[in-house]
Amino acid sequence: MQKVILYITLSFTLNCFFVDKYFAFGKTQFVNPFIGTQSGGNTNPGAVLPWGMMSAVPFNGFEPKYGDQITQNFGPSSYVSGRKYISGFNHGSVSGAGCPALGILTIMPTNVNNSFQPQKYLSPYSTEIAQPGFYKVHLDTSNITAELTVTKRCAIHRYTFPKGEHSILLNLGLSLNPTKGAMIRSVSEYEFEGYHIAGAFCNRLISGVMYFYIKIQKQPDNWGMWNNNRDIRQFTRENVGNELGLYLRYKTNDMEQVLIKVGISYTSIANAKLNLETEIHDWDFNSLRKKATDEWEKQLGRIQIEDNNRKNKEIFYTALYHSLLQPNILNDVNGDYPAYKSLETKNTNGQYERYTVFSLWDTYRTLHPLLSLAYPERQLDMVKSMLAMYDEGGWLPKWEINSQESYVMVGDPASIVIADSYLRGIDNFDAQKALTAMLKSANTPESQNPLRPGIDSLKKYGYIPQDSKGVWGPLSTTQEYGIADWNIAQFAAALGEKKIADDFKKRSLLHRNYFDMESKFLRPRNVDGSFIKDFKLVLKGNLWPGNPGFVEGDAWQYLFFPPHDISWLKKSIGGDKKFLKKLDVAMDSAYFIMENEPDMHYPYLFNTVKGQEWKTQYWVNKTIQENFETTPDGLPGNDDCGTISAWVVFSMMGIYPTCPGNLNYELTSPIFDKVTIKLHPDFYKGNEFSMILKNRIESSIFIKSMKLNDNNYSKFNIHHSDIVIGGTLEIILKK
Repeated sequence: MQKVILYITLSFTLNCFFVDKYFAFGKTQFVNPFIGTQSGGNTNPGAVLPWGMMSAVPFNGFEPKYGDQITQNFGPSSYVSGRKYISGFNHGSVSGAGCPALGILTIMPTNVNNSFQPQKYLSPYSTEIAQPGFYKVHLDTSNITAELTVTKRCAIHRYTFPKGEHSILLNLGLSLNPTKGAMIRSVSEYEFEGYHIAGAFCNRLISGVMYFYIKIQKQPDNWGMWNNNRDIRQFTRENVGNELGLYLRYKTNDMEQVLIKVGISYTSIANAKLNLETEIHDWDFNSLRKKATDEWEKQLGRIQIEDNNRKNKEIFYTALYHSLLQPNILNDVNGDYPAYKSLETKNTNGQYERYTVFSLWDTYRTLHPLLSLAYPERQLDMVKSMLAMYDEGGWLPKWEINSQESYVMVGDPASIVIADSYLRGIDNFDAQKALTAMLKSANTPESQNPLRPGIDSLKKYGYIPQDSKGVWGPLSTTQEYGIADWNIAQFAAALGEKKIADDFKKRSLLHRNYFDMESKFLRPRNVDGSFIKDFKLVLKGNLWPGNPGFVEGDAWQYLFFPPHDISWLKKSIGGDKKFLKKLDVAMDSAYFIMENEPDMHYPYLFNTVKGQEWKTQYWVNKTIQENFETTPDGLPGNDDCGTISAWVVFSMMGIYPTCPGNLNYELTSPIFDKVTIKLHPDFYKGNEFSMILKNRIESSIFIKSMKLNDNNYSKFNIHHSDIVIGGTLEIILKK
C-alpha cells in the first residue's frame, strides 16, 4: 500500500549506533533500525522484539513552522529521521504501514514542570542509539538520557536525570492514533492503570482498546493528573476524557535514574498487569536488554551470510529485521485475546500464538513466502489466526488490525496466503475449513459479501465494468480476485476437489477479458463491453489512488501482473520477442516502480524467455543498488509491514517467489559469497540449504553455470521441495 503523506525533512539527526559491543554482536551488529525512517519508509527505530506486541518508540511528530511556532505534523510513523524535537515515547506503533496506527500511551521525562502541552515540553535531541530491542537518546533541553527496552508484551524505560526538579509525564491525549478517549486511575503512588481507545486505521471507523498497567521504581515527591489542562493533585479516582494524563515530580541528584515498567494488553487491565508481572520480574534493565538482543540473534540467525561487504550485510539484516516486525502477537501470556470483530475475550488454549496486523494485499507477495521458508512455525500460527478470525467473525481477514477489520486495499489476499502456505508444506491446520472459508468469500453475492466488491458483475460479465459503484480500480480488483482464485484452484486440487479446482482455474483467467488487441495492454471496460476512451498508459504524479481502472498504479504496472498466466500474456502480446520488447520498455523507461507491489516481480520475468535470464540478473542487481541504502532514506518508499524488506531479502539471496501458489523460486545471482537458510526440522526434511557464489569479482553479476548438489543445473528456477530437503546450489559467475 503506497504512502499518501509526503514529508519535508527540515534537519538531520546524527544516528550513532552499535557503540556497545557487549550488546551488539553477531547478526544484530548489522541491523540499523534507522533505515527507512525517512522519505516515507514509515519504519521506526524503537525497541521491539520479533513479532512483539509491545514496541517503545520515540515520538517526534512536531516541527517548527514559523520562527518559534511549533506545529503538529503526524503521519503514518511515530518517528521521521531529521525532525528536531522528541515529545515522548509511545507504545504499540506499527512499523512500515501506510496509515497511522496505535502509537499511544506517550511518556516523556522533562524539566518543564508547569505545562501539559507537548509543544511546551518537547525537546531537541542528539546521540541516538538504536539496536534490535533497544533505543537510547539524549534530550538536550533537559539534559536527560532516555533508554528503552522490551519484552514481548512489556517495556521498561530508564531515565538518567541531572540534578534538579523534573517531571515524568504520561500524556494520553498525545498519540499517533487518530481516535481519542482514555482512562487512567491510581492504584498507588507506584502503580497506575487504564486504557486508551485505538482505532480509525486509514480513516476506517473501527476501534479497539489498549489496556495498560504501569509501575514506577521510585516514589515521586508529588504526583497528580490533568484533564483538559486542569491540574488534579493526587487524584485517585478514574480520570476519563480526551486530553488527560499523569505527572510524576522528582527532585533528583546528578545521574540519578528512575525506571518505569509498562505492560499492555488488548483484553483487560488485569491482563496488562499479568503480562507485566510475568515478563518483567525486577528492575534489571541491562538483563532485559541482553535478553532482547539474544532473541533477535536467535531469529536473525535463521539465515546466515558469509561475506566481507559490511554495507550489503547491513542492508540485508536490517531488511530481515523489518520482515520480522509484523504480524504481531496479540494474545496475553495466559492466552486471552480479543475476538475478531466482536472483541469478546477468547483464549488460544495453548494451541497457537494469536497474531494481528495482517497487511495482506502487500504481504502475500513476499513476506509470507519468506516466513513460510525460514520461519514456518510462525507462518502456521498466522494461518491458524486467520482461520480463527473466520470462526469468530464469519469471514477471512483482509487488512486486520487488533481484531478489527479495516477492509483497506482490494482482492481476497487471505485465501492466497493460506493456500500458498499449505502447498509449501505448512499444513497442520483444518484444510477443509480453510477451503470452506475461501469459497464463502469467492461465491457469496455482493450484497452480503464484505470481501469481494464487484463479485456479481464479475460473474455476470466476466469482468468488473469501470462504472461499477463501490469498486476501487475494477481492472486491478479483477486481477487480484484472479490470483486468489488461482490459489483456491491449487489448494482445492491438493485436497482432491477436482470440480472446484477446475471451476476456479477458469475464474482465475477472467483478466483476459480486459486485453486490448490494439494497444496490447489490459484496458478497463464499460458495462456495454466497450473499452474506456480516456485510457492513459502512464500515471502522472503520486501512485495513489491510481489511473482510472487501476489501484495505486497504471497500465504498465498491471500489464505483467497476472503471474499465474504469463504464458497467455506472451502469446497475446505476440510471442517471446514482442513480450521481451515490452518488458524492456517497462524497465528502461522506469515504468517499473520498486515500491509498487503489483510490479515487484517484473525484473524476474526475463527468466521466462530462454537466453534472456542475464537481464533478470542485471535488473535485480541494479534495483538493489539504486533503491536500498544504509541511510534513513534507504528504503524505496513505504515498507508496507515488511513487504519491501522481504523483497530485498529474497533478492539478495538470489531467489524470488514470483507467484504465490507456484512453488518455483526464480533464480538470479546472489549478492553474497554464501547464504545458508536454516530449515525448521518440524516442517522440512533438510537441515539447511546453501547458495554459494564462485568466480566473484567486483564487476561480475552474470551467471555462467550452476550446480545443485554437485550435479549440473541448467534451469533458472528452483522448486521449493528442492530447497527444503537441504543441499547446496553452487552458482559460478562469468569472469
